This record gives sequence, structure tokens and C-alpha cells, in this order.
Amino acid sequence: MTEITAPKSSLTSGEFTDEIREQLKYTQGVTPEQATAADVYVATAAAVRRHLVDSWMKTQHDMVNGDTKAVGYLSAEFLMGKQLENALLNAGLTEQFEGAMKELGFDTKDVIDAEYEPGLGNGGLGRLAACYIDSLASIGVPAFGYGIRYQYGIFKQEFDENGKQIETPDYWLVNEEPWGHVDYNRDQRVNFGGEVVEENGKRVWKPAWAVRAVPCDYMVPGYKSGRVNTLRLWTAKSYDEFDLLTFNKSDYLDAVIPKVEAENISKILYPEDSTPQGKKLRLEQQYFFVSASIHDAIRVFYPGEKNPDLTTLPNKIVFQLNDTHPVIGIPELMRVLIDEYGYDWDTAWSITNKTFNYTCHTLLPEALEVWPASLIGELLPRHLEIIKKINEQFMSELKAKGVADDQIERMRIYTDGKDASVRMAYLATYGGSYVNGVAELHSELLKDVTLKDFSSVYPDKFTNVTNGVTPRRFIKLANPRMSDLITEGLGTDAWLSDLEQLKGLIPLADDPEFVKKFAAVKQANKNDFAAFAKRKYGFDIDPNTMFNTMIKRLHEYKRQALKILAVIATYADIKSGKVDPDTLVPRTVFFGAKAAPGYYLAKQTIQLINNVARVINNDPATKGKLHVYFPWNYNIELAQNLIPATDLDEQISQAGKEASGTGNMKFALNGALTVGTLDGANVEIRERVGAENFFLFGMTEPEVSALYAKGYDTKGLSREYYEKDPQLKQAIDMVADGTFSNGDKDTYKDLVNDWLNKDYFMTLADFRAYMDIQAEIEETYRDPMKWARMAVLNVANSGYFSSDRSIEDYLERIWHTGALK
Repeated sequence: MTEITAPKSSLTSGEFTDEIREQLKYTQGVTPEQATAADVYVATAAAVRRHLVDSWMKTQHDMVNGDTKAVGYLSAEFLMGKQLENALLNAGLTEQFEGAMKELGFDTKDVIDAEYEPGLGNGGLGRLAACYIDSLASIGVPAFGYGIRYQYGIFKQEFDENGKQIETPDYWLVNEEPWGHVDYNRDQRVNFGGEVVEENGKRVWKPAWAVRAVPCDYMVPGYKSGRVNTLRLWTAKSYDEFDLLTFNKSDYLDAVIPKVEAENISKILYPEDSTPQGKKLRLEQQYFFVSASIHDAIRVFYPGEKNPDLTTLPNKIVFQLNDTHPVIGIPELMRVLIDEYGYDWDTAWSITNKTFNYTCHTLLPEALEVWPASLIGELLPRHLEIIKKINEQFMSELKAKGVADDQIERMRIYTDGKDASVRMAYLATYGGSYVNGVAELHSELLKDVTLKDFSSVYPDKFTNVTNGVTPRRFIKLANPRMSDLITEGLGTDAWLSDLEQLKGLIPLADDPEFVKKFAAVKQANKNDFAAFAKRKYGFDIDPNTMFNTMIKRLHEYKRQALKILAVIATYADIKSGKVDPDTLVPRTVFFGAKAAPGYYLAKQTIQLINNVARVINNDPATKGKLHVYFPWNYNIELAQNLIPATDLDEQISQAGKEASGTGNMKFALNGALTVGTLDGANVEIRERVGAENFFLFGMTEPEVSALYAKGYDTKGLSREYYEKDPQLKQAIDMVADGTFSNGDKDTYKDLVNDWLNKDYFMTLADFRAYMDIQAEIEETYRDPMKWARMAVLNVANSGYFSSDRSIEDYLERIWHTGALK
């Protein structure tokens, strides 16, 4: 790992207190006596920013003037979480902040809680991007994170009285937001629509309308690196804010139409795209931020140059496409090079190919993005021409390599015909230098299944970079007790910069005193979470039960349905007397998940979980033995509170469907044991922590493929599992007969019908194995020292899953750059 050394801030608590007082006076206009916790939060953020500015400017200067290639991380999501604690930690001001709050008479927790969490991501994709830009800064690699500053986050989740998910706007900018710096002097023009005409032998795009992209910069401080990178998020503004003539005719709404249409682009993360209007807005968003970002990078690295030598661009910056959302950047850079700077096609292609790389985060076909060519032609007519030419070049290249005609047809980037389309994953794979998966199994399946045709022709393009998470946020900040215990056990806190040092804990797994301390930390965290849940959600949780957690995006392949069916089966056994509740390990099951607004079966699953919780939690038969809770609006704050308190983590996706997962890494690093399938990064976690310290169940990916081949999802084979397994049958029958819907048998009929006639992700096929492993888990949990020892070994052997290591892998395998000198 790169050696990271930097002094802790020499500022005293008293000096920091004075700085906060000054900010209260000059930015908030209040005295400390008048100030609220929100005022102190904003003032503290402003004070911390001042301490970071010099390092931020120096990093930018060194990036432009040095000989180290920068990274441009293009992502539709950056799920940053709250910023104050992280910024204090990385600026070396945590202790000073605590002292200042004591002197000012404020509770540190109240001030931290005053920050509104930005919901600028949907799940793992956005949180990974946030971890990566943290690690880039901590290692000292110059980087820009490029994305959109959405006015509203993904959505704020609520549940109605029937347990249904209700989506409400997540207006995270409702209060003062002190971290972003809006710079109107560095805006970019982004064009749309119009036509392409021939002028003097050249193809010229005549756009119909344009949007002003205004950057908002967020500092990304590294941990003890002295470096501060930039997260540059773009906001869409109209060039025609207001039509006074129309307004004066009393057409008030028509007067602001241009403003509304422009600002819709950065209004909300992932607008519902089941309609043509929604699809159009999504494509507008994607082009908006990559076009602005590409032009911005040229401005940054060639300041003031009218005719820059852009053949050197690949030596200045490398763009990483975080999934398919930014792939339109490939034809955009080609357009910029050819149309704006006069490069010939071959030179432009060489530059473009060397500049881009693509991370594929999925194996699901629907997530690989295929755009109607007609829509691209409507919004970006010049880009469609370029895409067609790229496709022609690609087809010719494949023919020259002797690729068979049928394979060439399968590999088309642009498909002809009535429903002509553009395959963005294919464009990314051909257009960039490297393609990486995000776990060893996922990368192999990319090469062998999803992008098999491409890997057979371009094997050297494909590599793997297993995901990671930042230990600063997800151990140091989220789990301070365990962080202190690790430091005590290792005799140093250097593990926060080199997580492989956790291996030093392995001998301590055989030290009964250390294991007892570890178990005490877990219990204290459970007590804290019970208090948090009472305060935040009104839940009455018993911290002296097993905390069993499943928190992740709600999708059928992640199989929250498998977990809730197992809960129902256990409940049914208690009610029927088959199981004496006194023989069960007391268990509290937590779910946390959002479902996409248009995802019907996912939303039905959420409703079912809520209603199972309602029935079980109000039944005297289960009191103290089995409870289910579904905290609404799952976010980083909830994760940072629940993960350290969790005993058993659920990673039960169908084998071969999860790309990686990063929740599994966070749980293992925080001393939870995992029950899971051989899917995604579970495979690597199990290899590292030891098979004896991981609860494995379920079919393997080859077994899943073989069952598909038998027609599992097309011939109704799931019903055979239902008929043969009395526990499974009773659980599904209880859902169907209205037990969890106040007697209404129609509420979940579509969900039940899907289970019994399709069950594409094989929930029913893995049910028996899942129930069997749960019995083994209960037996293990009955021995507290054995469980705690296994948990210690999970922590000790999970250092590989640091995002710092992931970035080192990117630097070596893909980006071919390093830290600033």
C-alpha cells in the first residue's frame, strides 16, 4: 500500500472554538447564545472548509502542473452520507470539535444530527463511488468525481397504514447546505436536439436548445494524506430564465417553461422511465453531466489554450465509466475532438479509446441499458451519426479478425430495423481500454456469459477489481468502540490506512479476554441501536436478542422474499405448536430497503414484510422470541447505526446474480457473521474469513444454470418445491389466505402467483437449504464465545475489502497512474 503520513492538526480546541464563534457571527448572524444546533453545524462546516482550502488548491495545482495522470470518475450517483464527521476526521479536527462543543454548550450528537443526509444515490453503485473518491484522496491520487447535484434525492420512503411504500420528495437542500461551492464562472453549455447539416464538407450540429451546466464543488479530503480532491456535481440552469413579454400577457406559467424544462434535468435522481418522457429525461441527464464533465476536464488541464494538443489528453486524465449511465461520453468526446478541435477520425478514436474505461456492475440484461436509436437521434443527432460510424468500424474490425457473421451480428453496437437501438454496454466495451467486473465470480461471468462474445475477441480488455469500502467511515466513524478495541489489540491505528493490518487480530481470537471485550462492544452497539430505533422510529427493540439484518435495495434477485418466507415458516411453527418458542434463540429481524417506484413485485414484497411484522410483533405467542422491524427510508445514517449492532448478516441473493455487494464487506468488517450463497463477493469473503466462519447455503451458479435449462421458470417447476415442503407450503398458504392482509386473499395474489408459476430467482428452490442453515446458525449462536471468536476472525481476515486496496488495483491494472509526489 502507498505509505500515508501527515501530521494531525495542531489547532487547539480553544482556537477551533474561536473559529466557530467567528463563523456563527459572520455566516449565521447569531451569537453562541442565540445559536441553534443547526447554526453550529453550519458554522463548524464553514470552519472545517477553511482548513481544507489550502490543501484543496495545492492538490489542484499539483494535478495540473505535475506529471501524474488524474482520474475522472463519472457516476450518476454519489451516495456520500453526512459530511461533517468525515471532514473533521480527515482534517484532524475531531478532538478539537468535541472540545469546542463542550465549551459552547452543545451536544456533539445534536450538531452532527442537524446535517441533512443527501440522498444522491440508490444503493451500492453510489456508495461505492463515494468510497472510491475517499480512497483516491487518502492515497493521494488526483481525481474528480463527476456527477449531478440532484435537487431531490432518490425519494423519501414512508409506509402507509397498509404497509405500502409511499414515495415522497427527498428535498435534501431544504436547509442550508454548507459543503458545496457553486461556481457560475466555470459553467458549461450543453446542447440538445436540432439537426446535422453539411457545411463546407463537414457535418455540423445545429442544436435546437441548450442548458447551462453550473458546477457545485465539494471538497473530498483524504485521511492523513494532505490531499483534497474535488467532487464536481452539475446543476442544470436555463439560459432563458424568464420570458417577460409572455408574463406581461398574463401567461404566467408559459413564461417560465424554459426554466422548468431545463431544471428538470437535475431535479431528481432516476426519474421513472416507463414512459417516453421519462426515458427522454434520463438520457438528457446522462448526456448533460458527461458533456459538461468532458469540457470541464479540457478546461482544467489546458487552461487558456485555444488550440490545445488533445493527443496528450490520455496522459492528463483517465475517465472511469461507473456502469452504463455515462457511456454517452464516448461519442461525446469523439464529437468534441472532431467537430470542435478538428481532429481526424482515427486520431480522435485513438484518444478516446485510451481515455475511457468501463466498470460493469451487473449481470442482469435489463441493467445494461439499450436506448432507442430514435430517441438518441431526437436529442443527440450528431452523436447518433458517430455511434453508427463507430459500429461500422467495429463490424469491419471484427470481419478483419475473422469473427463469424452470426457472432458479429450479436455484437452489434447499433442494431438496424424498425426498432433500431444502441447497446450502451457494448459501446463501452469496444470504446474503452478496459472492462472490469467487481468481484472474481462476477468478472468470470462477464467474460463467460454476459460479454462472452467480446471477451473471446478482446480477452486483454477484461480484468477484475473486487469492490471495497472505506474503513474510515464504516469502522472508525460508524463503530468507534470497535475501532478503539482494534487499535488497542494491534497497538497502532495505522490499520485505518492499511486495512490488511487487521490480520494482527488473528492471534487475539484465541485470547478469551479479547474475545469477551469484542462481545461487550457488540452488546453495547446493540444497546445503542435500540435507543436510536426508539428515538428515530418508535420501535421497542430488545437488545438481548440476536440482531439479524437484511439491508439492501429491494430487488427479486436479492431475495428478501426468501427471508420473509423463512420468518413466516418459523412463526407458523410457533403458532401450530410444532416448535416450543422457549427452545428458539430470541431473534430480531431487521429489513431496510427501497423499491423502485415502478417495480410492482418489489413493492408488494415491502408491503408483505411490513404486515408480517405487524402480525408477529402483536402476537403474544412470539413475545421475546421473534420480532420483525422495517425502519423506513434506509440510508447511510441507518446503516452506520445498524451494521455495527448486527450479529447475523443476510447475503442470500441467487448465485450468479449479485455483481459484488459491499454491504457484505461492511458487515464482516464490523463483526457480523454472514449467511449467504456463493454469489458476488461472498465467494471471496468466505475464502478469506474461512469456510468455518461463514454460513453457506444454496445452489451454486452452475446448479442455477442447470435448473434454468430444465425450464424452472417457464414450466412452473417451483410448484414442485411448494408441494414437497410442508414448511414452505404453509408459509405461502398463509400469505395467500390473508393471514397478513386482514383476511383479504387478493392482496398478495400476484406475488404468490409469481412464486408458484415463475419464481425466476429460485426463492422456493433454495428455501429448504436456507431453513437448514438457519438451524445451524441458532445452534452456533447458543455458544456466545464461539460466535464472538468467529466474529473476531471475520474482522481480522476482511482487510482485503478496503476501498484503498480496490483503488490500488485500479491504479495497477487499469489507470496506470499513482499518487502525486
